[in-house]
Amino acid sequence: MTNLAMNTERPVAAETCDEAVAAARAAAAASGVEVREITEIAEMTAVGVLFETIWRSAPGARPVNTELLRALSSAGNYVAGAFADGEMLGACVGFFGTPGKGSLHSHIAGVSKAGAGRGIGYALKLHQRGWALAQDVSAIKWTFDPLVRRNAYFNLGKLGALPVRYLRDFYGPMTDAINGSGDTDRLLVSWELASPSVRTAAFGEPIRTDAKALLDQGAAVALEVAADGGPAAGSADGPVVLVAVPPDIEGLRTADPSRADAWRSALRESLGGLMAAGGRVTGFDRAGFYVISKEEQ
Repeated sequence: MTNLAMNTERPVAAETCDEAVAAARAAAAASGVEVREITEIAEMTAVGVLFETIWRSAPGARPVNTELLRALSSAGNYVAGAFADGEMLGACVGFFGTPGKGSLHSHIAGVSKAGAGRGIGYALKLHQRGWALAQDVSAIKWTFDPLVRRNAYFNLGKLGALPVRYLRDFYGPMTDAINGSGDTDRLLVSWELASPSVRTAAFGEPIRTDAKALLDQGAAVALEVAADGGPAAGSADGPVVLVAVPPDIEGLRTADPSRADAWRSALRESLGGLMAAGGRVTGFDRAGFYVISKEEQ
C-alpha cells in the first residue's frame, strides 16, 4: 500500500493525480510494501544507514545524514521510504529546483539487498510521481551513471524518463564501492509526469526499444562491446545511432579498472558528443544500447 498526502487545491487535473496515486498504490501492493513520507528522526537516521549500506561508503562519507533529511523534510521536500513488516527496504529523497516548486530534483534512491527483485524501486518512483503531481509539479529530474545498464533501462524503459544533458564528472571524486575512483559522468534525465508514455509506463507497460530492428533498418553503431569486453568505436554517420554500454560496469571496475576507465572515456566521447551536437536519446534497449536520433524536429 502507499500513503500520499494530497493537496486539496490541485491545479493539475484531478484525474491525472488520481490516476498517478492509483498506479503508485498498485505498484506498492505488487511489491508487498507500504510507501510513505518519512518525518520521524529515527526513520531519517535509518535512511542514512540504508544508503550507507547500499553504496558501501567510506567512513564519514554517508550519502545523506539525518540533519540534512530533517531540513529537507521540514522545508516541504520529498523524503519517503518503503516498508514491509516494519523494516525499511528502500528510500527516495528529492528537493525542489527552480523556479520555485516548478520542478523536483530526485537526488538519491536505493533498495536494500533484502528488497531486491520485488519492484520496490519502481514503487518508490511512482509514489514520488503521485506526490509531485499533487504539488502541481510537472517534471522530476535526476542524474544516473550512463554506464550502468540496469539503471539506464529502469529510467528510460520502465519509467519513460528521457535524457536531456550529458554531465562530465558531475560529482567529482566519490568514495564508495559502486562508483570506483574514476570520473563521475552522469546523464540528467527529465521525467515528464503527465506525458502519454509516462502514464502508460506507470501502469506497467515499459517503453520498448528494439535495437536489432533499428540495425536492420540501417542504424549506425557508434560504440559497441569488443570481444575482450572493452569499448570498440564505430561510426556515428546516420540519422539513427546506437551506443552500447558494458553488461556490468560495476564488476568491471573491480576486476579491470583500466578497462572500466576506457569505457568512461569512450561513452563520454560517443554519447556525450552526440548529445552535445544536438542528438536526442529516444530510448534504451535492454540488450545494452542507447538509441540516439540526429534528425531535426
